Amino acid sequence: MSNDHWRTTSEPDPGELDRIWRRVVGRRSFLKGVGLGGAAAVPGVALLGPGAASAASSRPTAGDVAILRFLAAAEIIESDLWSQYAELGGVNGGNPAYMAALQNLDSDMPQYIADNTDDELSHAAFINAYLRAHGAETVSLERFRTLEPSAATGAKQRKRLTSLKALNIDTSWYVRYRSGQNPDLGATFPQAVMIRNQPAIPLSDQDTPPNTTIPSPSVPPGSSQAALRMQAIANAAGFHFAFIEQGGSSLYSTMALNCSSLEVLRIVVSIGGVETNHFSLWHDKAGNGVSQPLAGVTDPRTGVHFPDLNAPDSELLQTNLILPEPTQFLRRGLPDCSVVRPTSDALAGAGAAVHALTADRLFDGQSPEFFRVLTRLAEQADAAQRQIR
Repeated sequence: MSNDHWRTTSEPDPGELDRIWRRVVGRRSFLKGVGLGGAAAVPGVALLGPGAASAASSRPTAGDVAILRFLAAAEIIESDLWSQYAELGGVNGGNPAYMAALQNLDSDMPQYIADNTDDELSHAAFINAYLRAHGAETVSLERFRTLEPSAATGAKQRKRLTSLKALNIDTSWYVRYRSGQNPDLGATFPQAVMIRNQPAIPLSDQDTPPNTTIPSPSVPPGSSQAALRMQAIANAAGFHFAFIEQGGSSLYSTMALNCSSLEVLRIVVSIGGVETNHFSLWHDKAGNGVSQPLAGVTDPRTGVHFPDLNAPDSELLQTNLILPEPTQFLRRGLPDCSVVRPTSDALAGAGAAVHALTADRLFDGQSPEFFRVLTRLAEQADAAQRQIR
């Protein structure tokens, strides 16, 4: 199919978008009337004509602002952790041994890391600019930049919001996306790899002695302690990249369900789609650390082991099954469907995101005030309710 098929000659007409939206609302109202679904009545502003309805549907509500403010905080946090990865291992990174170990996962890893970092920075800047343009309070976490950076060559010596020095990385997402069961319906999943108290960046030049050589494409058991340590750190980073971005996929999908303004909904689903794109990329790269020829590395300091996940010959572990398997969705009895999961408020809302990142030990060393601020932003975002106007 020609690329021309996907091109448009002009921006979508806001009036047409509003007319489509009002048809959806009208159908939902009908379904409610016959007992098949819940929906708010078509608002009075819709009777004033497409122009007035379009203006009203684009104006952020207090709930929309709360959603965007939490997402701004999440993007600032992501920008902070991704900047640390980029400084050491990105395309202009300054730590050759770390970059070499990352390139064992994929030769393009430095470029991917740099691009992911740019994306998160752009998300944070855009959401805050949008809030400012609508007279809403923006989000700044600058006063919480109190954590010490890595001392390894390449790391910029400035305070951080997040710590990548001793992570407990939840790898259950790896099994979840290969399963036909859905956490929203009560399913739970084991860890694919046990990653506890593991750095995802070199901590100091003790981890990267001068002239450290990283074997490629594999790191055999007889390799130097420094090479084994560095490859284990890079493998952990690969799983952490995917953990962060699958969380963003679920968070944005969940937040979208509570947006009232069409324009805010457009922002949330547009950025959320990029988060999902990131996850797909990192899902693939994480698998390279637990398949041949790289599988089998053990960190000599923490004991974290990266086994060959293809060895058990199980579809729940097979490394090239990176596209989401069809799963139960909404309720049992419907056909399985390939979807982002979870998307329930309890498992994928703002509060759940804060809980997951805290359990990851990403905020080790942060102040009680930091947690109070982040929790308050999450509670306000989760309290947002969709208003049909």
